[in-house]
Amino acid sequence: MKFHKICIIGDGLSGLTTALTLQNLSVTIDLFYRNKTFNNFKDKRTTAISESNYKFLLRHSGEKFRKIINPIKKVSLFYEDNNKFLNFFNFKEENKNMMYIFQNKNFKKLIVSTLKKNKKIKFINKNIKNIDATNCFIQCEKDKKFYDLIILCLGNNSTINNILPPRKIQKSYDEIAFTSLVKSNFDIKNSSQFFLKEGPLAILPYDKNKISIIWSLKKNFFIKNEKKIKNLTIEKLKKIFGKKIKFKISEYQNFPIYLSLRKKYYDKNILFFGGTIHSIHPIAGQGFNLFLRDVKKLRELIQKNLSLGIQLKNSSLLKEFYNSRNPENLLTGLGVDLTNSFFKENKILDPAKKIILEKISNNKILESLGKSLADKGLYF
Repeated sequence: MKFHKICIIGDGLSGLTTALTLQNLSVTIDLFYRNKTFNNFKDKRTTAISESNYKFLLRHSGEKFRKIINPIKKVSLFYEDNNKFLNFFNFKEENKNMMYIFQNKNFKKLIVSTLKKNKKIKFINKNIKNIDATNCFIQCEKDKKFYDLIILCLGNNSTINNILPPRKIQKSYDEIAFTSLVKSNFDIKNSSQFFLKEGPLAILPYDKNKISIIWSLKKNFFIKNEKKIKNLTIEKLKKIFGKKIKFKISEYQNFPIYLSLRKKYYDKNILFFGGTIHSIHPIAGQGFNLFLRDVKKLRELIQKNLSLGIQLKNSSLLKEFYNSRNPENLLTGLGVDLTNSFFKENKILDPAKKIILEKISNNKILESLGKSLADKGLYF
């Protein structure tokens, strides 16, 4: 049997997940990684995925995946008005879960352990000097490695990204996401999103008496209050859950928030993937879910080519992938951007905002539509 050769550049969550989901096809995979980041399981963030995406990952990661996730049956939305929290929507399921939450470091550790058992996967730690899209090769020092497909899973700040097409929709929110792991003496079982005057705060329970929070704050506010941001976060959590509950922030980090939607996903035999093609506001928790739907489609198209005996190299594979995934990625990114704009503090529009939220509160049709969109995207 002929194995097609695929190169994946990037050992972040997207690069590792891509290798995980493609490993059982008739392909060999070279995974390029940076020495300082590989086997680094210190990522302090958590990730929430939908029911359908959970089932997809479970098929490829095995039963051990069940042990590192926390299932959530209810997601509640709150709007802050005059120091009170209006619970304007609740998404819940009776017979299945709304979402699943895991710590990034645990999932990365599981993927690396799984990939190392596969002899068709090779981990390579070399500096990449050049990438040739036409002939589909990677040049490291004097060596050239030829492939049928090269997949770039890199952040926007990577030096390799100079080969990316420049056209994209880009917007700076002038916001900073403050994310932290929080321990408490109270077991918070359900996930919630609070639209606060300082910015949206997501609460994700990932273990007993442990939550992860993502608070999107105005950049100026964060810079001004950076030294006391932990105390401000604890004060806000006490206001939400009660003064008697004790909270302790164990680990935290922050990163800038921006919208980036690339208008081209490929160049000849190179696919730009993950955060390289779309980065959206964390307000709806859809970033990694969008990526997983991208991975599903990519795997489906590669499998189709292989089953028909069609070469991956110089085929219509990447064009088909772009035509299939770009509409949803674009509409979701812009839709999340619009949602963020709606909930931003505005003295003129805020009174009308409260009326709108009260009108739509727990509307069954909107609830059903929202659950379907969150689970399976625009193509449900």
